[in-house]
Amino acid sequence: MPEIRIIAGVWRGRKITVPPEGVRPTADKVREAWMSILQPSIPDARVLDLCSGSGALGLEALSRGAEHCDFVEQDAAVLTLLQQNITALGAAARATIHKAEAVDFVAGKPAAGAERAWDLAFSDPPYRQGIAEALVARWLSAPFATIFAVEHERDLILPDPGAGATVDRRRYGATALTFYRVTD
Repeated sequence: MPEIRIIAGVWRGRKITVPPEGVRPTADKVREAWMSILQPSIPDARVLDLCSGSGALGLEALSRGAEHCDFVEQDAAVLTLLQQNITALGAAARATIHKAEAVDFVAGKPAAGAERAWDLAFSDPPYRQGIAEALVARWLSAPFATIFAVEHERDLILPDPGAGATVDRRRYGATALTFYRVTD
């Protein structure tokens, strides 16, 4: 099976397994940029990794000092691989796995008040299936995390937030990252 490496933190250089087909893991260069941008917010954060796949984003955050990560994945075979990666790194005590579709999972999560369910939320959904747009729409209507970062195809422009939030867009080849942050 193919592998990718953890880029930084306590598990730096350790490899995790990625599914052989059907899942597009975040490229090292993009993952490194993503984590560098968010590094000041990672230590002690409560993290949500939507459309987890191999768990690379959530595991990278845990490696860099996040307190806990909730991993959300709907594919049973990929969930098995995700569990193996978490176990191999010794991260089980700091990880919770949820078998669910990402949009359904966040649909019922509280967003009101200063205590959001998560400090950081990552999502790297399959491209061109409307999942990124649906997750952003949910976050814009009721932010479930203080910071929500989405990987998507370069030509997709996700909406701007209203008052009380900011957006930052970055492009890396055919990939783009969009970061939403609550400001109030």
